[in-house]
Amino acid sequence: MEAHTPAIIQQHGLSPDEYQRIVKTLGREPNLVELGIFSAMWSEHCSYKSSRRFLKNLPTSGPRVLQGPGENAGVVDVGGGLAVAFKMESHNHPSYIEPYQGAATGVGGILRDVFTMGARPIASLNSLRFGDPSHPRTARLLEGVVAGIAGYGNCIGVPTVGGEVAFDSSYDGNCLVNAFTLGILKADKIFRGTASGVGNPVIYIGARTGRDGIHGATMASAEFDESSESKRPTVQVGDPFLEKLLLEACLELFKTDCLVGIQDMGAAGLTSSSVEMASRAGSGLELDLDLVPRRETGMTPYEVMLSESQERMLLVAKKGHEAEVLAICDKWDLSHAVVGHVTASGKLVLKSGGAIVCDLPIAPLTDEAPLYDRPRARPATQDELQKTPAVPLPELGAALLTLLSSPTIASKEWVYRQYDHMVRIGTVVRPGAGDAAVVRFTGQREGGVAISIDCNSRWVYLEPRLGAAHAVAESARNVSCVGGEPLAITDCLNFGNPERPEIMWQLEQACLGIGDACAALGTPVVSGNVSLYNETEGKGIFPTPTIGMVGLVDDCSRNAVSSFLAAGERIGLIGGIGNGHIGGSEYLRAVHGRIAGMPPPLDFGREKAVQAAVRALVRTGLVRTAHDCSDGGLAVALAELCFGRDLGCKVSIEIGTLRPDHALFGEDASRILIAYRAADAARIKALCKDAGLTELGEVGGPALVVTASGRELLSAPVAALKAAWAGALPKLMGQSIHTVALEGHAGAP
Repeated sequence: MEAHTPAIIQQHGLSPDEYQRIVKTLGREPNLVELGIFSAMWSEHCSYKSSRRFLKNLPTSGPRVLQGPGENAGVVDVGGGLAVAFKMESHNHPSYIEPYQGAATGVGGILRDVFTMGARPIASLNSLRFGDPSHPRTARLLEGVVAGIAGYGNCIGVPTVGGEVAFDSSYDGNCLVNAFTLGILKADKIFRGTASGVGNPVIYIGARTGRDGIHGATMASAEFDESSESKRPTVQVGDPFLEKLLLEACLELFKTDCLVGIQDMGAAGLTSSSVEMASRAGSGLELDLDLVPRRETGMTPYEVMLSESQERMLLVAKKGHEAEVLAICDKWDLSHAVVGHVTASGKLVLKSGGAIVCDLPIAPLTDEAPLYDRPRARPATQDELQKTPAVPLPELGAALLTLLSSPTIASKEWVYRQYDHMVRIGTVVRPGAGDAAVVRFTGQREGGVAISIDCNSRWVYLEPRLGAAHAVAESARNVSCVGGEPLAITDCLNFGNPERPEIMWQLEQACLGIGDACAALGTPVVSGNVSLYNETEGKGIFPTPTIGMVGLVDDCSRNAVSSFLAAGERIGLIGGIGNGHIGGSEYLRAVHGRIAGMPPPLDFGREKAVQAAVRALVRTGLVRTAHDCSDGGLAVALAELCFGRDLGCKVSIEIGTLRPDHALFGEDASRILIAYRAADAARIKALCKDAGLTELGEVGGPALVVTASGRELLSAPVAALKAAWAGALPKLMGQSIHTVALEGHAGAP
């Protein structure tokens, strides 16, 4: 067999050293099919060859963890015989190349990861990052991505209940699309992706295979350049209606005694699903590729194995149960075929046209894939970057308007009004209504989950370990604000080119920070995804380790929203005013054009006390309004509370020697605003004993008024503030605010 040329090896994303390793492993040159399989399985996207050593340090076990990392999704026990399966994954590169289909198939893929575990999906969220609002591609990418998420999620009938959207010039050449789904299942009925039992049949079900998505995994493992637009053929095309049929068929199959294992054909398609299933079981597989259902003629074995056509599953059934499996597939109008069987060989053997076209050992493709200890170096500029700049004191009212109209802070109603968040009627706290979504368990009157997605990428850029810890803490804080008890997380680690030492330093430090926070807060990592090479022509994104936090809600009727509900209620701040920390703040970025300084310190003991206090207040029904202070600090949080029912407030703060702008816009951690009835003040103060409660003022009036030591710092009509906040995204998308049917702070009672 002839050796492959350097150009062909490079096109497959393999280094010369990796190719020589393949030759040494096999004792021969691989053929083209085998080369394609190695390129997919050894891609960064599938093998985690640059990040695996850091992921091993994350806490992954706990009393509620039923399935940790390594399967299609993590599973956590929520009591009463029930469990939740959840995961988050990236679809960044495809979404930049083809926004609608890239985002849509990201939603479809994460849904399959969850229902493959035996769970019915009940909620989806997303975390989105786009470039500078003035960049010519930003509006088009935002429009296409949101439409793709809505188009797929709305059609399949799974509510999109929350998320986050942020903007920064570092994402000009690489938008981020991180998709999260959670499903519910019986705790003793978890299905896994394993191919065990010699002789058991391997069954293909779902959509027919086409040429879309070939080399998707390798494309997602390389940085972009000026030729990236030509990579459109590597973006898959999704069909949510077919996925709905696949979902229902799988859930029906799970009720039988037919299945041994099941795996989604995601990245690298039939290659990764077959190889990973065999690897987990320590078995082998023999497949006849001529039996794979196809929608295009003349497809080669190479194309069949590397296609990433959507809505497909690979099953291993118990021998003798083939007819039962195929009958259920026929009922749901799915293509299907018995394509092979399990062997004891430890090899992947593929046949086509009666000949063997691939004969590879499984272990080198998975457990023995390359694992790199890449150089890591703290950037020489980091010390200078962490110095908080001296900035002039602005007019405070104008600064608040600037912050509220910043697209990162502004209302995201333009986004979430395109999502169906009420299908299945389980959504209790809707998008925009609270700090986290609350979704009732299917068929349950009381219990449910609280879900939040968070990451302040500016903070991770400035100090990766601390910034990543903050992402975990804030996502837990948001869950606590609606009465949820944080249980576990999934993460999506979005970084630049790992071949650059400063990027590897960011990744290592961020993993340490996630580990610090998860250990301190008791929220293990049960699933996740790493997305590297988010870089275009040498310019990387801000490091963005997105955190998806899941919490348990015992009684969904006891929740809190992020808006004032009644005039006359008292306003309190759990955790105290803070030290006016403006390092890395949105205030510095939006008002002064600077991204610099150290993120605020994070005291885990204080954080836990603040979260425990607000959970107790919400769960006892004493508090129906709770909102954490994050981007924009105290002033922005107060303004956002005013918008739900157009209720102003008058507050008085003690700032001592703090500059007024630092006190109003500083982003100190572990602070939560609450509103409550005056008659409950004593009980509330008692429950906040360990966290500290500062009484600030009262709800009411048409304006937001803040005074300090008898001096008025800020007074602005709520209507003017709300107009700036509500109009920013429609303006970005070229719409007049008057053309958007604003419904207030949607979901507020």
